Amino acid sequence: MMKALDNKRMDDASKSQWIVQALDAYEGRLIRYATWILSDVETAREVVQETFLRLCREERPARIAEYLGAWLFTVCRNLAFDTRKKEARMTPLGDMHLQESRGRGVDSELQQRETAGEIFRMLDTLPKNQREVVYLKFQCDLSYKEISEITKLSVSNVGFLIHTALKSLRKQLLSEPVRRTQ
Repeated sequence: MMKALDNKRMDDASKSQWIVQALDAYEGRLIRYATWILSDVETAREVVQETFLRLCREERPARIAEYLGAWLFTVCRNLAFDTRKKEARMTPLGDMHLQESRGRGVDSELQQRETAGEIFRMLDTLPKNQREVVYLKFQCDLSYKEISEITKLSVSNVGFLIHTALKSLRKQLLSEPVRRTQ
């Protein structure tokens, strides 16, 4: 009886450590992703919190451990879309707040915001599926395979969408250079 109780404690401790490691590895990226979908950082934090609560409720099957990142992003994505539907809001890519720019010069910060705003406006011209895979690849640093699992697209389709999006952005950048303030 005592040995079974000790094994349960070890399992709980191991699961807790696993969840803390997942939180450390994915929380920031999930918040950025959910913020992109919802255009509201506070709502995004709530969605990510619910994502990790669902992870806590899961048993730790080997299948989740093998693709933890994709599982977390998929749950977060579904919750964010459900939240967005419930609140009936549109999701423009728009100008995202660059909070990490604090401490830099005002001119540098303004220039960076203007440049980022131009790039985000260009991204906003892409079809939604291209915007999403580009965001997951370059903002969340996910592999094509992980993006495929999250979006339910084939890996080759993810690659095609990213290639097409980058080709389109390159064409836009060459025809309309990003404006810089002097």
